Amino acid sequence: MANLPDSRTDETDVSLRPLLFSIAYRMTGSVTDAEDLVQETYVRVHAAEKQGTRIQSRRAYACAVVTRLAIDHLRSARVRREEYVGEWLPEPIVTDRSADPETHAELSDSLSMAFLVLLERLTPPERAVLLLRDVFGYGFDEVAELIDKSESACRQLAVRAREKVQGGKPRFETSVEKRWALAEKFFAAVEQGDTVGLADMLAEEVVLYGDGGGKAPARREPLRGMVETARFLAAFSPRADREGWALTLVDVNGQPGAIVQNGDAATVAVVSLDIAMGKVQAVRAVVNPDKLGHLAGSPR
Repeated sequence: MANLPDSRTDETDVSLRPLLFSIAYRMTGSVTDAEDLVQETYVRVHAAEKQGTRIQSRRAYACAVVTRLAIDHLRSARVRREEYVGEWLPEPIVTDRSADPETHAELSDSLSMAFLVLLERLTPPERAVLLLRDVFGYGFDEVAELIDKSESACRQLAVRAREKVQGGKPRFETSVEKRWALAEKFFAAVEQGDTVGLADMLAEEVVLYGDGGGKAPARREPLRGMVETARFLAAFSPRADREGWALTLVDVNGQPGAIVQNGDAATVAVVSLDIAMGKVQAVRAVVNPDKLGHLAGSPR
């Protein structure tokens, strides 16, 4: 990862980082790539200032840089995604459930694994416009400036993007308390190997997704159905006992989830739940070790 000029990060860089990371992460679905893009953004902003470039708004300039870098990155990453072994899921992040409830609710849906996977249907410019307009609340005039396109072109991109994701947007239980009450029961049943209890909490058409990336054992195709999924999840308990795994409930990408660690406190899996209408609608498990190394850090 590149260092900042003179190895410094000034106060403006620090204050901008959450916004830049939020854009880059939602664009790429990767913590590692997002951090690299943010760092490269700092480098380019400092270089532009050093060269005497007139920057009226450092925030706007940095957002434009990180967005355009993310678009370029996605174009180069598309082939790698197509060649990915098995199901692709975003790199999970542990989020802060203690945040203000309104803020948490507002941001969590756009952070969810379900939403980030849905964004894979879009071209990089469509993804940028949808996120900047619908998630971050920029006006079309601002979006046009950020991605260097005309305002009319951005409106057209937004229309196409919304059409592609329409109907696929995840539904979540509106009450955070109800979501977590069910999640606590759910993961207790997982630890107990309670097949019947798990089946009772799963929607009939529940889907389980696993991402091993060819680096760890995982289903290459989604597992569908209440009974099959309950049996699969119940098998966790005896394996956890054999391997010495411990399961801890955490907020994963704004949704109820859990992190699984071995006896050395290394993360071996992260699980996120989609909960709606009082049932678990989807289970997403990331076991690819390449996507778990960053989780030793603090929640975002």
